[in-house]
Amino acid sequence: MLLSNGSDLRADRVGGFGVNCSFYFKIGACRHGDRCSRLHNKPTFSQTVVLLNLYRNPQNTAQTADGSHCHVSDVEVQEHYDNFFEEVFTELQEKYGEIEEMNVCDNLGDHLVGNVYVKFRREEDAERAVAELNNRWFNGQAVHAELSPVTDFRESCCRQYEMGECTRGGFCNFMHLRPISRNLRRQLYGQGPKHRSPPRSQTHHRPQERNRRRSPDHRHGRF
Repeated sequence: MLLSNGSDLRADRVGGFGVNCSFYFKIGACRHGDRCSRLHNKPTFSQTVVLLNLYRNPQNTAQTADGSHCHVSDVEVQEHYDNFFEEVFTELQEKYGEIEEMNVCDNLGDHLVGNVYVKFRREEDAERAVAELNNRWFNGQAVHAELSPVTDFRESCCRQYEMGECTRGGFCNFMHLRPISRNLRRQLYGQGPKHRSPPRSQTHHRPQERNRRRSPDHRHGRF
């Protein structure tokens, strides 16, 4: 059973040497990092690749020249996110193999912020992606890719967030998976030789929809 809050985690860590970390096993990340008293056993094979801290939410990073915060509307953020998601999904699938599911964390904690989880259909495609992506740059930053133990995102995401009831906000220790627009979901997951159900992060209802438009100006960066 997953730990539900910070106090449970602290209690569970007492005398925890030699025991696997539940958070790392279920979520692929732990807020304690290398300081965790439990084991973070990184997989030697997996269908899932995590690209650490790759997505940057413009609402969290936008600043004016004088250092003050610059307002970015929800519509602009969704357009920015959809363009990012489409670019990464399309390029990784074209280069490495069929993607079953891709999810992006909207958390603010250092160990989860901007993490992109890509679940390939084949383990060998994920292994090749990790080997090649760690030599690449994207949008001006070095890519840090590794295999992740997460394969079932139903066990790693925050149920309260999905219902709009999470009281911990962006610093929740469970995944807050940011949804893409319905149009993009149909475009990416409605094609291919086999029907694939959309991942959990793409099943939310978005209050505002828009017509997607693509141009070179919207591209974030190439791997």
